[in-house]
Amino acid sequence: MRTALLQSSGRPGSVVENLRVLDEAASRAAAAGAGLLITPELFLTGYAIGAEVHRLAEPADGDAADEVAEIAGRHGVAVVYGYPERASQDVVFNSAQLIASDGRRLANYRKTHLFGRFEQEWFTPGDEPVVQAELDGLRVGLMICYDVEFPENVRAHALAGTDLLVVPTAQMHPFHFVAESVVPVRAFENQMYVAYVNRVGTEGECEFVGLSTLAGPDGGARARAGRTEELVLGEVDPAFLAASREANPYLKDRRPGLYGSLA
Repeated sequence: MRTALLQSSGRPGSVVENLRVLDEAASRAAAAGAGLLITPELFLTGYAIGAEVHRLAEPADGDAADEVAEIAGRHGVAVVYGYPERASQDVVFNSAQLIASDGRRLANYRKTHLFGRFEQEWFTPGDEPVVQAELDGLRVGLMICYDVEFPENVRAHALAGTDLLVVPTAQMHPFHFVAESVVPVRAFENQMYVAYVNRVGTEGECEFVGLSTLAGPDGGARARAGRTEELVLGEVDPAFLAASREANPYLKDRRPGLYGSLA
Protein backbone atom coordinates (compact mmCIF):
# COMPACT_ATOMS: atom_id res chain seq x y z
CA MET A 1 0.00 0.00 0.00
CA ARG A 2 1.44 3.33 -1.03
CA THR A 3 1.47 5.58 2.03
CA ALA A 4 1.66 9.38 2.05
CA LEU A 5 3.25 11.27 4.94
CA LEU A 6 2.11 14.90 5.23
CA GLN A 7 4.88 16.85 6.96
CA SER A 8 3.19 20.14 7.75
CA SER A 9 2.09 22.26 10.70
CA GLY A 10 -0.74 23.81 8.72
CA ARG A 11 -2.02 26.96 10.38
CA PRO A 12 -2.04 26.63 14.19
CA GLY A 13 -5.38 27.72 15.64
CA SER A 14 -7.40 27.40 12.40
CA VAL A 15 -9.31 24.14 11.90
CA VAL A 16 -10.80 25.50 8.67
CA GLU A 17 -7.38 26.23 7.18
CA ASN A 18 -5.97 22.88 8.28
CA LEU A 19 -8.88 21.06 6.67
CA ARG A 20 -8.06 22.94 3.47
CA VAL A 21 -4.42 21.81 3.69
CA LEU A 22 -5.61 18.25 4.31
CA ASP A 23 -7.94 18.37 1.31
CA GLU A 24 -5.12 19.54 -0.97
CA ALA A 25 -2.77 16.86 0.38
CA ALA A 26 -5.41 14.16 -0.07
CA SER A 27 -5.81 15.21 -3.71
CA ARG A 28 -2.05 14.95 -4.29
CA ALA A 29 -1.79 11.65 -2.41
CA ALA A 30 -4.63 10.09 -4.38
CA ALA A 31 -3.15 11.28 -7.67
CA ALA A 32 0.12 9.55 -6.68
CA GLY A 33 -1.71 6.29 -6.02
CA ALA A 34 -1.61 6.40 -2.22
CA GLY A 35 -4.12 4.39 -0.22
CA LEU A 36 -3.37 6.12 3.08
CA LEU A 37 -2.54 9.71 4.06
CA ILE A 38 -1.13 10.47 7.53
CA THR A 39 -0.91 13.87 9.24
CA PRO A 40 1.15 14.95 12.26
CA GLU A 41 0.04 15.12 15.90
CA LEU A 42 -2.80 17.58 16.64
CA PHE A 43 -2.82 18.58 12.97
CA LEU A 44 -6.37 19.90 12.93
CA THR A 45 -5.73 22.57 15.57
CA GLY A 46 -2.00 23.06 16.03
CA TYR A 47 0.15 21.76 18.85
CA ALA A 48 1.62 24.61 20.91
CA ILE A 49 -1.55 26.71 21.16
CA GLY A 50 -2.15 26.61 24.92
CA ALA A 51 -5.75 26.92 26.13
CA GLU A 52 -6.97 27.12 22.52
CA VAL A 53 -6.58 23.35 22.35
CA HIS A 54 -9.54 22.99 24.73
CA ARG A 55 -11.65 25.54 22.88
CA LEU A 56 -11.09 23.78 19.56
CA ALA A 57 -11.49 20.21 20.84
CA GLU A 58 -14.32 18.16 19.34
CA PRO A 59 -15.79 14.68 19.89
CA ALA A 60 -14.50 11.81 17.74
CA ASP A 61 -17.72 12.01 15.74
CA GLY A 62 -17.88 15.82 15.62
CA ASP A 63 -18.06 18.26 12.73
CA ALA A 64 -14.33 18.05 11.97
CA ALA A 65 -14.52 14.27 11.77
CA ASP A 66 -17.37 14.60 9.28
CA GLU A 67 -15.26 17.00 7.20
CA VAL A 68 -12.30 14.60 7.19
CA ALA A 69 -14.62 11.74 6.21
CA GLU A 70 -15.92 13.82 3.31
CA ILE A 71 -12.35 14.56 2.17
CA ALA A 72 -11.37 10.88 2.42
CA GLY A 73 -14.43 9.76 0.48
CA ARG A 74 -14.11 12.40 -2.22
CA HIS A 75 -10.48 11.54 -2.95
CA GLY A 76 -10.73 7.80 -2.27
CA VAL A 77 -7.86 7.76 0.24
CA ALA A 78 -7.87 6.69 3.90
CA VAL A 79 -6.72 9.33 6.39
CA VAL A 80 -5.12 9.27 9.83
CA TYR A 81 -5.27 12.68 11.46
CA GLY A 82 -4.28 14.09 14.83
CA TYR A 83 -6.75 16.21 16.83
CA PRO A 84 -7.82 17.12 20.39
CA GLU A 85 -10.76 14.89 21.31
CA ARG A 86 -13.37 16.22 23.73
CA ALA A 87 -14.85 13.41 25.83
CA SER A 88 -16.61 15.69 28.34
CA GLN A 89 -16.52 19.32 29.44
CA ASP A 90 -13.32 18.80 31.41
CA VAL A 91 -11.72 15.81 29.67
CA VAL A 92 -9.76 16.23 26.44
CA PHE A 93 -7.53 13.57 24.90
CA ASN A 94 -4.65 13.96 22.46
CA SER A 95 -6.05 11.65 19.79
CA ALA A 96 -5.54 10.23 16.32
CA GLN A 97 -8.35 8.84 14.19
CA LEU A 98 -8.33 6.56 11.14
CA ILE A 99 -10.97 7.24 8.50
CA ALA A 100 -11.44 4.75 5.64
CA SER A 101 -11.46 5.79 1.99
CA ASP A 102 -15.25 5.49 2.02
CA GLY A 103 -15.58 7.83 5.00
CA ARG A 104 -16.13 5.23 7.73
CA ARG A 105 -14.50 5.83 11.11
CA LEU A 106 -12.30 2.74 11.66
CA ALA A 107 -10.29 3.46 14.81
CA ASN A 108 -9.65 6.20 17.36
CA TYR A 109 -6.60 6.25 19.64
CA ARG A 110 -5.93 8.38 22.73
CA LYS A 111 -2.28 9.12 23.54
CA THR A 112 -1.23 7.07 26.56
CA HIS A 113 2.10 8.74 27.44
CA LEU A 114 1.87 12.51 27.73
CA PHE A 115 5.06 14.48 27.12
CA GLY A 116 6.04 17.45 29.25
CA ARG A 117 4.17 20.03 31.28
CA PHE A 118 2.05 21.35 28.38
CA GLU A 119 0.48 18.00 27.51
CA GLN A 120 0.08 16.96 31.13
CA GLU A 121 -1.72 20.24 31.88
CA TRP A 122 -4.19 20.17 28.99
CA PHE A 123 -4.79 16.48 28.25
CA THR A 124 -5.96 13.34 30.00
CA PRO A 125 -3.89 10.23 29.18
CA GLY A 126 -5.60 7.39 27.35
CA ASP A 127 -5.60 3.90 28.83
CA GLU A 128 -5.87 1.62 25.77
CA PRO A 129 -2.34 0.86 24.47
CA VAL A 130 -3.23 -1.15 21.37
CA VAL A 131 -5.79 0.24 18.92
CA GLN A 132 -5.94 -1.37 15.47
CA ALA A 133 -8.05 -1.62 12.32
CA GLU A 134 -7.89 -3.61 9.10
CA LEU A 135 -7.11 -1.53 6.02
CA ASP A 136 -6.51 -2.97 2.55
CA GLY A 137 -5.30 -6.28 3.93
CA LEU A 138 -3.00 -4.69 6.51
CA ARG A 139 -3.45 -4.50 10.26
CA VAL A 140 -2.88 -0.83 11.05
CA GLY A 141 -2.08 0.27 14.60
CA LEU A 142 -2.21 3.79 16.01
CA MET A 143 0.16 5.52 18.42
CA ILE A 144 1.19 9.17 19.01
CA CYS A 145 4.68 10.66 19.29
CA TYR A 146 6.16 9.99 22.77
CA ASP A 147 4.34 6.62 22.89
CA VAL A 148 6.75 5.11 20.35
CA GLU A 149 9.72 5.86 22.61
CA PHE A 150 8.50 3.19 25.04
CA PRO A 151 9.59 -0.20 23.69
CA GLU A 152 6.87 -1.98 25.66
CA ASN A 153 4.23 -0.05 23.72
CA VAL A 154 5.53 -1.06 20.32
CA ARG A 155 6.14 -4.66 21.35
CA ALA A 156 2.49 -4.87 22.47
CA HIS A 157 1.50 -3.90 18.93
CA ALA A 158 3.87 -6.49 17.46
CA LEU A 159 2.36 -9.23 19.63
CA ALA A 160 -1.12 -8.11 18.54
CA GLY A 161 -0.13 -8.48 14.88
CA THR A 162 0.25 -4.86 13.79
CA ASP A 163 1.73 -4.64 10.28
CA LEU A 164 1.89 -0.86 9.95
CA LEU A 165 2.22 1.30 13.05
CA VAL A 166 1.10 4.87 12.34
CA VAL A 167 2.60 7.52 14.63
CA PRO A 168 1.51 11.15 14.20
CA THR A 169 4.10 13.21 16.08
CA ALA A 170 5.20 16.67 17.15
CA GLN A 171 8.88 15.92 17.66
CA MET A 172 10.98 18.96 18.46
CA HIS A 173 14.61 20.03 18.76
CA PRO A 174 16.90 18.48 20.01
CA PHE A 175 15.26 15.05 19.66
CA HIS A 176 15.91 14.51 15.93
CA PHE A 177 17.60 11.18 16.75
CA VAL A 178 14.19 9.66 17.45
CA ALA A 179 13.23 9.94 13.78
CA GLU A 180 16.71 9.10 12.56
CA SER A 181 17.53 6.16 14.85
CA VAL A 182 14.82 5.11 17.33
CA VAL A 183 11.97 4.70 14.84
CA PRO A 184 13.92 2.48 12.38
CA VAL A 185 15.11 0.32 15.30
CA ARG A 186 11.54 -0.03 16.58
CA ALA A 187 10.48 -1.19 13.11
CA PHE A 188 13.30 -3.74 12.93
CA GLU A 189 13.08 -5.20 16.44
CA ASN A 190 9.30 -5.59 16.13
CA GLN A 191 9.19 -6.58 12.44
CA MET A 192 6.68 -4.04 11.23
CA TYR A 193 6.47 -0.86 9.22
CA VAL A 194 6.41 2.38 11.24
CA ALA A 195 5.13 5.64 9.75
CA TYR A 196 6.34 8.54 11.90
CA VAL A 197 4.85 11.82 10.67
CA ASN A 198 6.09 15.08 12.15
CA ARG A 199 5.30 18.75 12.28
CA VAL A 200 7.83 21.27 10.94
CA GLY A 201 8.85 24.84 11.65
CA THR A 202 8.39 26.91 14.80
CA GLU A 203 5.28 27.11 16.99
CA GLY A 204 5.56 29.14 20.18
CA GLU A 205 8.68 27.86 21.94
CA CYS A 206 8.68 24.61 19.95
CA GLU A 207 11.02 24.05 17.00
CA PHE A 208 9.84 20.94 15.17
CA VAL A 209 12.52 18.93 13.41
CA GLY A 210 10.55 17.37 10.53
CA LEU A 211 12.33 14.21 9.31
CA SER A 212 9.07 12.27 8.90
CA THR A 213 9.95 8.66 8.20
CA LEU A 214 8.42 5.47 6.88
CA ALA A 215 10.68 2.76 8.32
CA GLY A 216 10.61 -0.83 7.08
CA PRO A 217 11.04 -4.10 9.00
CA ASP A 218 14.66 -4.23 7.81
CA GLY A 219 15.38 -1.02 9.73
CA GLY A 220 15.72 1.02 6.55
CA ALA A 221 13.91 4.22 5.66
CA ARG A 222 11.44 3.60 2.84
CA ALA A 223 10.72 7.34 2.77
CA ARG A 224 12.15 10.27 4.69
CA ALA A 225 11.31 13.97 4.59
CA GLY A 226 13.71 16.82 5.20
CA ARG A 227 13.05 19.81 7.44
CA THR A 228 10.51 21.69 5.31
CA GLU A 229 6.84 21.16 4.50
CA GLU A 230 6.41 18.30 2.05
CA LEU A 231 4.40 15.23 1.14
CA VAL A 232 6.53 12.10 0.89
CA LEU A 233 5.43 8.67 -0.29
CA GLY A 234 6.63 5.16 0.48
CA GLU A 235 5.48 1.59 -0.04
CA VAL A 236 4.23 -0.81 2.63
CA ASP A 237 4.82 -4.24 1.07
CA PRO A 238 3.09 -7.21 2.78
CA ALA A 239 5.25 -9.75 0.91
CA PHE A 240 8.47 -8.07 2.03
CA LEU A 241 7.11 -7.89 5.59
CA ALA A 242 6.31 -11.62 5.61
CA ALA A 243 9.78 -12.50 4.30
CA SER A 244 11.45 -10.24 6.84
CA ARG A 245 9.50 -11.79 9.70
CA GLU A 246 10.60 -15.23 8.56
CA ALA A 247 14.24 -14.17 8.40
CA ASN A 248 14.16 -12.23 11.70
CA PRO A 249 12.12 -14.34 14.16
CA TYR A 250 12.31 -12.04 17.18
CA LEU A 251 8.73 -12.73 18.23
CA LYS A 252 9.13 -16.51 17.88
CA ASP A 253 12.38 -16.50 19.83
CA ARG A 254 11.08 -14.53 22.79
CA ARG A 255 11.19 -16.10 26.27
CA PRO A 256 8.34 -14.35 28.13
CA GLY A 257 9.03 -16.26 31.32
CA LEU A 258 12.22 -14.25 31.75
CA TYR A 259 10.52 -10.88 31.43
CA GLY A 260 8.27 -10.78 34.48
CA SER A 261 10.34 -8.10 36.18
CA LEU A 262 9.56 -5.68 33.33
CA ALA A 263 6.00 -5.27 34.59
